[in-house]
Amino acid sequence: MQNVVLIVHLLLALSLIGVVLLQRSEGGGLGMGGGGGGAMSQRSAATALGKVTWVLAIGFIATSITLTVLAAQDAAGVSVMDRLTGGTPASEAPATEGAPLDTDSLLPPPSATDAPAGTTDEPLVPRAD
Repeated sequence: MQNVVLIVHLLLALSLIGVVLLQRSEGGGLGMGGGGGGAMSQRSAATALGKVTWVLAIGFIATSITLTVLAAQDAAGVSVMDRLTGGTPASEAPATEGAPLDTDSLLPPPSATDAPAGTTDEPLVPRAD
């Protein structure tokens, strides 16, 4: 379902770009364009391309909202970090009461250039050199 909506969304986006590029310039944009009185002229009658632009724009917005709703349903209760690491969400993790916390895994590894071989248990201390 989501793939079909995404394909329709992309087709609407490309069609909308094409229809907008086909329309005649009405001037006034950055001081350039096709004359005719500028901001003081009356609004021109709605052309067929103008109506098509509105229909494509409404369809584009509708598919955008649909894709947002579908993505929100798929992501309910899942963290981005869980997706990256492949772990279970924190709410579904088993409780380990009384188990010691492994704090050594939270520390960064020692620098290989500063520490000689066999002295990996020394804490990392900033130096002022």
